[in-house]
Amino acid sequence: MPHLAPLFRFTTFPADAVRALTGANEGDAIGLGDAALAGDTYRLSRDAVPRRLTICDGPDGGQVVARGSEVGDAGEPLRIAACHSLMGETGEMIEVLVLEHASASMGLLLHLLPLSPLKPGTEYELIGSSTATAPDRFADIASVSFFAGTHLTLAGGAQARVEDLQVGDLLLTRDHGPRPIRWIAHQTRRAVGAAAPIRISAGTLNAARDLRLSPQHRLFIWQRRDEMGTGRSEVLVKADLLVNGTTVIREEGGHIDSYQLVFDGNEIIFAEGIAVESLLVTADLRARLPADLALDPEATDPRAGKSFEVDETALGNSADAAARLTRASRGIDD
Repeated sequence: MPHLAPLFRFTTFPADAVRALTGANEGDAIGLGDAALAGDTYRLSRDAVPRRLTICDGPDGGQVVARGSEVGDAGEPLRIAACHSLMGETGEMIEVLVLEHASASMGLLLHLLPLSPLKPGTEYELIGSSTATAPDRFADIASVSFFAGTHLTLAGGAQARVEDLQVGDLLLTRDHGPRPIRWIAHQTRRAVGAAAPIRISAGTLNAARDLRLSPQHRLFIWQRRDEMGTGRSEVLVKADLLVNGTTVIREEGGHIDSYQLVFDGNEIIFAEGIAVESLLVTADLRARLPADLALDPEATDPRAGKSFEVDETALGNSADAAARLTRASRGIDD
């Protein structure tokens, strides 16, 4: 099932792990429609166990469970059903995406994908719920973003900050030389939870400066020796799998300006000297691109490069994965 390779990995909870303490739905699991009424108070169970959900595009253009998921079976349909807004005991706002999962063996199930951490035992009041904004909020955490201040390499080798780039500017790509930017999206969002950037310290993975990437962003690493045991020199690794608390950290807090770049096809470009991917044109994103932006579906297939991607199993201990890959890219021994 090569077409079911995961595009995204998120931590989720089953909906019945969050139940109403007070209100019209007292005792019931949070849900959709009348099963989620503003004013009800909810709490995440202290025994709740987070599980990894992997997602990819399905054959009909929607999302499905991908291979390697701890939730569901590969190929089962998923729908981004709603976005619940909760307020914590100290006034903090938490958004939670509700994913509807059509399980072949158990029927329709609901999973919760918190956009900010939910604390077990803490009470949250449901402020409101939206179905219309849910796909956009999912796109916020699934998109491959560069953050303001990041230097990208132009076709001639000069460096330019991502916020200074314009449609039509030529960037250097690894596989196809100079390529023009076809579309740029910009947004300002809170740097919390699944949307918080991953900062890779200068020198780690040979970065020229500190580099901040979105968690789902894949880095292209050429190994001079096969540190990962993949049998190939070229690997793609998601940024959030390299977090070690020292040289690679998750930066929480405040607001961030993020930029997404689209080319005629999926490209590997250079950010602070590191080879990283451009924005993947998933089925969800394609529906929101300008109508007159003609892209080749085959060239922008988000499954491109999946055979090069390594996951948690191949990386081993995340505490030293970045150091191991840095050594491998330089060809030096321990």
